[in-house]
Amino acid sequence: MIHRLKTTSVLAFLFVPLVIEAQVGGSLVQFPPLDITLEISETTDGRPVISVDTIELITGEYYRLNVTSSGETDWRLEMPDLLQNSHLRLVTVNDGIEIHLQGMVFRAIEFDEPGKISLSFTPIRPGTYAFTIGRNPIAQGLSRGQAGVQEADRRAEGRFVVR
Repeated sequence: MIHRLKTTSVLAFLFVPLVIEAQVGGSLVQFPPLDITLEISETTDGRPVISVDTIELITGEYYRLNVTSSGETDWRLEMPDLLQNSHLRLVTVNDGIEIHLQGMVFRAIEFDEPGKISLSFTPIRPGTYAFTIGRNPIAQGLSRGQAGVQEADRRAEGRFVVR
């Protein structure tokens, strides 16, 4: 009888619904985004200059990266590793054109003229992700859309550190 009571008590405990609290909100976006500014200009001899070379981020935070270019040269910003390890939400061009990404990925942004682009995103994996600023591939005599390391004498480098 005692054995049967113990078995019944154990079985009853196993089938009691457990309340487990999970942090699933359904959205990786927590408004408002934290603004980060990266300005691209150039020296008199045509080398790119960036306003900051290390940008620290926190996994799960929502950011808006505001990148401006003086437009003196056709600069290309490449940051494929950060983009592949983030939830991308929105690209805004010159505060007037919005591109809603929702899970799409891209690897670079080119400035063919002066302007501003804003990228809203949430980093989802910790790591250190490099970015480069250099001339666009056509200006280097390369084929359109070719990616990779820019000319050493016409390149600026930085990194995103995601914790």
